[in-house]
Amino acid sequence: MERDKHMKILIVEDELRTADYLSKGLTEQGCTVDMAHNGIDGQHLALTHEYDVIVLDVMLPGQDGFAVLRALRAVKETPVIMLTARDRVEDRIKGLHEGADDYLIKPFSFLELLARLQALNRRGRKQEPVQMRIANLQIDLLARKAFRGTTRIDLTAKEFALLAVLARRQGEILSKTAIAELVWDMNFDSNTNVVEVAIKRLRDKIDAPFSPKVLHTIRGMGYVMELRDAPAGGESEAQGEGGAP
Repeated sequence: MERDKHMKILIVEDELRTADYLSKGLTEQGCTVDMAHNGIDGQHLALTHEYDVIVLDVMLPGQDGFAVLRALRAVKETPVIMLTARDRVEDRIKGLHEGADDYLIKPFSFLELLARLQALNRRGRKQEPVQMRIANLQIDLLARKAFRGTTRIDLTAKEFALLAVLARRQGEILSKTAIAELVWDMNFDSNTNVVEVAIKRLRDKIDAPFSPKVLHTIRGMGYVMELRDAPAGGESEAQGEGGAP
């Protein structure tokens, strides 16, 4: 399914060959993948970044997967699938009690892991509306289509991903760094002008030929999608993209 292809996934796995194999396979499926090779780094990434699904090994240096899962569940409900080399019922029960959503025992089929990740991703988003509307901008998240009134807007995959991020967080000012993490990946260099260029291209398509304007630049802060009666102070619509952090 189309919306399964753009998952952002964290892999916490200390076996480098396994981690690289999973990262390569998931990247080839169109996913964005971050990796950590110990529990401490894995916990930090899980708590400070947003992921669609987390693949978490049980046996990790630093702290084990159960400790990482407990720390995560204290503040987030990100779907987690746990991996273990030990076929012990006790481990599986403990993981499920700690808040794991699924379990796989090594060795496992990559296609099975992918199917489970896609299922968890869909389950995690089941409450998300399929259709979104801002003024006369209509967004179909499932079909990945956008319209202004009855006019279909032709967007690239990355432009639609950017639009979806802004629309899901309408009314919230997103910095360049936040947009880079959500649309690209955590290692994206937000000091470049790629975000500004992407915003400009999106604005040229969804806003420039239409009214009212819904994509706004807040100088020195970032970008926000919302319907306004008049420009707010400190805002620059067509220019000043570089002022966003």
